[in-house]
Amino acid sequence: MKLHKTISAILAALLISLPIAGCAGDKGGKVDDVTIRIGGLAGPTSIGLVKLMEDNEAGKTTNKYEFSVDASPDVITPKLVQGNLDIAAVPANLASVLYNNTDGKIQLLAINTLGVLYILTRNVQINSVADLRGKTIYASGKGATPEFSLRYILSENGIYPDKDVTIEWKSEHSEVVAALSTAGSGIAMLPQPFVTIARNTLSDLVVALDLTEEWNKIGGGTEMLTGVLVVRREFAEAHPAALAAFLDEYAASTEYVNKNVSEAAQLVGKFNIFNAAVAEAAIPHCNITFIGGENMKPLMEGYLKVLYDQKPASVGGKLPGDDFYYVSKVSD
Repeated sequence: MKLHKTISAILAALLISLPIAGCAGDKGGKVDDVTIRIGGLAGPTSIGLVKLMEDNEAGKTTNKYEFSVDASPDVITPKLVQGNLDIAAVPANLASVLYNNTDGKIQLLAINTLGVLYILTRNVQINSVADLRGKTIYASGKGATPEFSLRYILSENGIYPDKDVTIEWKSEHSEVVAALSTAGSGIAMLPQPFVTIARNTLSDLVVALDLTEEWNKIGGGTEMLTGVLVVRREFAEAHPAALAAFLDEYAASTEYVNKNVSEAAQLVGKFNIFNAAVAEAAIPHCNITFIGGENMKPLMEGYLKVLYDQKPASVGGKLPGDDFYYVSKVSD
């Protein structure tokens, strides 16, 4: 099922609950009067949170936090829309879909993961995007960021995705690895950390292309994005000071993760985001970042425009307005 259809169905059933969905605390944004409920996904978009999760558990944070980690956007989305989460880490295009389908009740807080997609080969020589012409590519993520990114890169390299290549879509990343294993040779597109998992399973897998690099070669001033943080507008307006403190603590957490890979990997395992050993190998290739405030706007606008030009429904039917971008008004 395509992601935008799934999200639209969920939202149609849930939007009626928005007027009564309260935020966690109502005392006007004092840093110490609210517990911020944060949802993440079991994948790279939650890696940057792990030091904050650890510090929260130890009582070392300015704010109080409650964290939950789910396996799918289909699980986390209704929690956010119903008001059971205040902040969530979600796929980049889903943030725009949520904004559009809730009449602006969801805002973008920060970009937290850049590109994580790679082309892997097994007993096939691929040195450039041009070499993919006429080939079959096993992939997962149809209807979401992986599909739109692959189509964009192929098209900009003169390869028509529906004519010049065969993309064999699988429902799970594990099915992509299984297809390569059964075939004995082939080409696949996978994100980190599943690239690392796949290479642990099939030792002869080769990373042939970094699709973030291929995207950047195209030019145009855009970047491939994978994950972002979003916030409920109601919460943001009620608790600006707490939200500003969170953004500071989250930025410090992502910096820690990138500078202390081994320690961060252990926390990734501790908080059940994925296996610690896999995390240690994958983190350097996951492009974990923190880009907030005015800096995130041009990157997100460029990325969403690429998706919109391919398929408007991938971003919720239209590009979001300026009020999509949350910029803290709390001074230091």
